[in-house]
Amino acid sequence: MPDHLPDGAGGAIIASRIRRTMIQIQIELPNPKLGIVEADGVRVAPSDRALGQLMNEICERRRREFTLDSLAEAEPTRAVRAMFRAWGVDPSKYRPSSEALLRRVVQGKGLYGVLNVVDIGNLGSIETGWPYGCYDRSRIHSPVAFRAGQASETYEGIGKRTWHLAGRPVLADAEGPFGSPISDSTRSMITEAARDVLAVIYAPPTAPAAALDAAIGRLSERLRLFAAASATRSFIYL
Repeated sequence: MPDHLPDGAGGAIIASRIRRTMIQIQIELPNPKLGIVEADGVRVAPSDRALGQLMNEICERRRREFTLDSLAEAEPTRAVRAMFRAWGVDPSKYRPSSEALLRRVVQGKGLYGVLNVVDIGNLGSIETGWPYGCYDRSRIHSPVAFRAGQASETYEGIGKRTWHLAGRPVLADAEGPFGSPISDSTRSMITEAARDVLAVIYAPPTAPAAALDAAIGRLSERLRLFAAASATRSFIYL
């Protein structure tokens, strides 16, 4: 069961008392629930056959469940889009990463295999309909803020050109933004050199506590099973 922490500086203070190793997060945007999993000692590699089969099974289930029209009306899609609007972001212009993945799956394109940790995060995202981010913990410096990007801020997006981050939701440390529920940066991306992982689930405020707990549990278990994590810690910022 993950620890549940309030948002803001108070949450960070409580977090440091519970576990000295857990990252501290200051939430500055309205109403998200951030599910956090930290995993130590992972072995990052291309996904094995078992994980690939699980991805194919869940993709096929989702493809049969939705059309593009019904996906747009599904409760998780609507809830995540509403969360983006509360942040002042147009989700039809800047599509949540979860919706982008699900649209790909519904179109029969499946999930592209990257590396096991990335694939595990993408799998959880299409199961829940919520954006996930997986980051190399060694490249991130606590404390972290979840906030709106500033006018001058940019980063190099994974597989994309430079992202201009003004007004977009970002995770940022003292070096600047490194992640977003839209698209993440190359600075903190998972590579085969990563040994410790920070995974973030960007759940909407209407997400049931039991559903978020279950998503965190599956994510932790899969990081142990498919990426050989030696230890995991989980908690929720409300």
